[in-house]
Amino acid sequence: MTARPYPTAWAAVADYLHHLGTRAVFGLPGDDMALLGELERTDTRVVLCRDQRNAVFMATGHALAAGRPGVCVVGKGPALTNALTGVLEARSAAVPLILIADGTRLDHLGTGAFQELDQLTAIRPYVKWAARADTPERLPALLETAAARAVNGTPGPVYLELAEQVVDAAVPRSGRWRSAAPQRPGPDPDALDATARRIAAARRPLLLVGGGARHRNPDGRIERLAERLGAGLFTTASGRGTVAEDHPLYCGVSGLYAVPPADALWREADLVVALGSRLEETATFGWPDGAKEQLPVVQAVVGEDGLALERPGDHVLGDAARIVAGWTELLADHRADDAWADRVRAVRAALGERAADRAERAAKAAPAGTVPVAAVLSSLDRAVPAGRVLVQENGLQDMWSYYFPHWTLGAAGGSVVPSEQTPLGFGAAAAAGVRLALPADRPVVALAGDGAFHLFRAELPSLADAGVAVLYVVLDNGGYGWLQANLDRVSGTGSRFSFTAARPTGTEGLAAAYGMGHRRVTDPGELDAALAAAWREVASGTTSVVEVAVALSDTPPGMAGAAGDFPEREGTDGG
Repeated sequence: MTARPYPTAWAAVADYLHHLGTRAVFGLPGDDMALLGELERTDTRVVLCRDQRNAVFMATGHALAAGRPGVCVVGKGPALTNALTGVLEARSAAVPLILIADGTRLDHLGTGAFQELDQLTAIRPYVKWAARADTPERLPALLETAAARAVNGTPGPVYLELAEQVVDAAVPRSGRWRSAAPQRPGPDPDALDATARRIAAARRPLLLVGGGARHRNPDGRIERLAERLGAGLFTTASGRGTVAEDHPLYCGVSGLYAVPPADALWREADLVVALGSRLEETATFGWPDGAKEQLPVVQAVVGEDGLALERPGDHVLGDAARIVAGWTELLADHRADDAWADRVRAVRAALGERAADRAERAAKAAPAGTVPVAAVLSSLDRAVPAGRVLVQENGLQDMWSYYFPHWTLGAAGGSVVPSEQTPLGFGAAAAAGVRLALPADRPVVALAGDGAFHLFRAELPSLADAGVAVLYVVLDNGGYGWLQANLDRVSGTGSRFSFTAARPTGTEGLAAAYGMGHRRVTDPGELDAALAAAWREVASGTTSVVEVAVALSDTPPGMAGAAGDFPEREGTDGG
């Protein structure tokens, strides 16, 4: 094939994004509008954001929901440093993200040029790969390399910088663009066989499904493996939405979010089969960890950089779907321990009873003028169709939704949560990207504390301009509830410092200014009608915000109180 020159570098970028099947681009470009000029001639959605960090959050949410690379475009200098928090989150969440940025002319480097920054050095610790196109001839190969690095192995963010002297130059290219589809490596047969034998020997196994298994369970093969093993089925927070939570062996989120009696299963188990999880701190919080009681783990991850080898056990590398298929075949004659499977089902039933009791007690304890968070989740479940995707934050009150079965995903439900980094405002912004990644009839709901939402709400005009319709449920405890709870633990309630205060939020006026719905709920009796009306607005194509007044004392069901990074856990008798 003869060479096909592009008139400019941005024309080449736009064509490559079309090749990738990019549905939406997020960003805040610098002064060079050439990429927007090129995208104007395509059907690619463009969300022009007010803040680069939020743009990366949106692209990350889009990638998590779509299962393909998210794309974000920013300017140079401070634009890049503003984006770094978002890139840190994408790396922690193992999200395929392509960040494209402007760069200083090479012959101006070191001269104190406008917004000059050594951007490659600044961003390399946050990404899998970073490069600069300093000649037009290099750009096509660099674009293909960026996509290949983002989606293969353990996915992650990559960075490509276009030096200023390149953007207006003609870009030569010969041949077709290469396929950018991720390659799914099969497991080594010997490692697969060894881990299958280790699994077969267990009598009380638990199956832990992490975010690395997302989009790798289209036919329910993970649930079928759990049935074959008689294994209790758990997810990490980021693994939610991978398996059906109405399955009779599913018992909730592991680690920090495992409440009695589910936490007892981790003390009774003799093996954990961890699929697509790096066994991060929150996922293993509360596991048996003494020198003589460490719980062995068979870990299955796609890349060696995801291995956590501090615990006894075995591991196998490869695609989660292919590993599960291989184990299922090798364990075709396996007979599960019926008593263990019965024990798991009994725990699931007890979790339901405990949750009902906990919600009832929270309702009785709710101060006047506030709404129990458990009631918010129940009302949301009634108001929004079952195929919804809940996009969450990780604050004090919104953590209620992490505790099963206060919030449950059926076979059709979905979930997007922040990673271990938990940057404030991620969920509120990511929900916009999730919305654009999914079919129009798939509901998207963001559950956020008021502190997180207020960091994000400068993007409300961005959502209005882009025609993005999300239901925002904002739990208002007056500010940063988690920090206030920690302060109260240290100083009591008489401190001269405060992270919360009862004051008007101002969101109603902002929502009205951008043609969005808004409701504020301070009475539990008004909740169902408010959420139902808000959902009707969202279903008709308009973002709607429902602010719900909640009490700082309404702590989630697994928590006895704040204690630094992690909470004090409720005891078995603590409810």
